[in-house]
Amino acid sequence: MELAQEESSILEDIDVVEPSESTPLRERNFQKTHFPGFVRRWAYKFDGNGNYHSKDWDLKPGEGKEFCWYHIELPKANHNISISAKYLIDVLCPPLKLQDILSLVSNGSFCGYVDGALVFRVNSPGPASSDYICRLAARITENFVITVSLGRVPRLGFSKMGQSLLSEIPAVDTPRGRNGEQRGGGIVIKEHVLEFLLTMNHSEEADNLVPHSVSNLVIHVIDTFVDHLQDIVTKLESDLDSVELDLDRGGFALKKQMLDDRRFPKMQLNLQRLLQVIAHGEQIFPRVKEKCSSKDWFAQEDVISLEELIGRLRRLKENVGFIANRVTAIQASLDSWQAEQINRKLYYLSFLSIVFLPLSVITGVFGMNVGGVPWTMQRNPDIKDGFRNVMLICAVTLVLVLLCFSFASLYTCINAWWNRKNFKRSWSLNRKSFLKRSSEGGHQEKGGYQRV
Repeated sequence: MELAQEESSILEDIDVVEPSESTPLRERNFQKTHFPGFVRRWAYKFDGNGNYHSKDWDLKPGEGKEFCWYHIELPKANHNISISAKYLIDVLCPPLKLQDILSLVSNGSFCGYVDGALVFRVNSPGPASSDYICRLAARITENFVITVSLGRVPRLGFSKMGQSLLSEIPAVDTPRGRNGEQRGGGIVIKEHVLEFLLTMNHSEEADNLVPHSVSNLVIHVIDTFVDHLQDIVTKLESDLDSVELDLDRGGFALKKQMLDDRRFPKMQLNLQRLLQVIAHGEQIFPRVKEKCSSKDWFAQEDVISLEELIGRLRRLKENVGFIANRVTAIQASLDSWQAEQINRKLYYLSFLSIVFLPLSVITGVFGMNVGGVPWTMQRNPDIKDGFRNVMLICAVTLVLVLLCFSFASLYTCINAWWNRKNFKRSWSLNRKSFLKRSSEGGHQEKGGYQRV
């Protein structure tokens, strides 16, 4: 991606010129605050015939068939939304008004007309530094487009290469093939580049064609945004595959580390953030298609392309749901493994209790400070029944405790027995009354109505 050379700016504090009494309000000058190095921006000008060149950042629309594109990259850092608004105000004001700028940087999803321009944004709330938070906003007119993204969006710019990487069969440069041999003509593609193209599933779009109209440019921006979301989902799938492989090969230490780091709950949170971004795009892009299809400068084939992008976004949402189910299953397996480890430790403790419980009983019995303990030299006839009395009290206490624990089951059995008894009694009474009514009805059939 070729970026336009950023304009040099000087870091200045906000200096307010003290107005005099004779100076009218509209003539008061306020110096703007600049943020050099924080906001990346570039501008392109297209002639409508497949050619383009970089231009100055003047926010002027194109003339005739020409159209311009101004793009801003907000820094992906831990800052609140007011800082992003300050960045945009510094870059876009003037000629844009404050309401135009706030409509681009506000949170949430939006699609509508602001000052005659179509504005849409897919800005999901969340920490701006997260890799799973993506934001895109655009202001579209017939002659120029202004877009704002959070961080860098791959393949958003254009390359001046006249020949695509995939225009001919390349020679693959593998690490094992680097022996100093002289290769023939053609393109040499690096192995990691080929792996990237196969993994990210964007090989058919490596040409990155230059748009011929504003509608082509809008489709290009939305397409690269959807591709960026798909790259994030694909990377998440690859990480999940490696985690599953590590879990199959790993042992106690690895599983314990994953549980301590709360890796899968964090992954679930990131999936929910990504799902929110996709849901906002699924909500906004159909409205963009509806509003753009009525414009004469928006080509019909671009409307069809936008419909295909909406379908891709829906399939991507289903794919994220599948990944969330996989993460839930892995977390459930780790929880069951942890429960199994706890049960095993409790089994060891139970075994130790079984070993030491008889010893505790024996030491407790022979440690009683009463008379009559067996195998002792206590011969005093006045206290010879103390041990027997203590053992009887222990037996009675044990029976009471067992009754307390079994009271619920005893109550259930008694209640069931009582219900069965009442049911049998009511059934016998109903049977007798039924037989009595049947016999009486049999006598009445002779002189009355015929029984059906």
